[in-house]
Amino acid sequence: MLLPAATDERPAKGPVDLVQRLYARVRHLLAEVGKFGIVGAVCYGIDITTYALCLLRFNPFLSLVISTAVSTTCAFAGNRWWTWRHVRASSVRRQYVLYFGFNLVGLVIAFACLYLSHTLLGGYWPVLRSPIADIVSGKILGVGLASLFRFWAYRRFVFASPPPSA
Repeated sequence: MLLPAATDERPAKGPVDLVQRLYARVRHLLAEVGKFGIVGAVCYGIDITTYALCLLRFNPFLSLVISTAVSTTCAFAGNRWWTWRHVRASSVRRQYVLYFGFNLVGLVIAFACLYLSHTLLGGYWPVLRSPIADIVSGKILGVGLASLFRFWAYRRFVFASPPPSA
């Protein structure tokens, strides 16, 4: 929940003032989303590259698990020491366990998208069993949905600021 800033007690004098006050209230969240996005984009590149390389040797499901494990570890480092570096509410071990747990949920979301496309719908439309379709369903749609869940979970549980002391 965002708390009103001290300047919010005065009424807005126009659209510019309203936009400035709104920006002041969400500035910190925008910075977190931006950093999370940059870490995510870099790790997404690692994920896609690892997935494509694993597809040369393994089936799409094992490739998804391997690439997710590799990119999760890279993303933890980026998010822990850059995105949420200002939060030190708990130990690295606790944060990594929670982080990896929420990434398992994210993996299930991506896996479900891949399974739906490759196995269920692929039985009707064989084109959905192609490597390109697997990348679209597992790595674009699946990772996109999983990322929304993970940002919420990381911010709420893993890198949550400690409650203010009374």
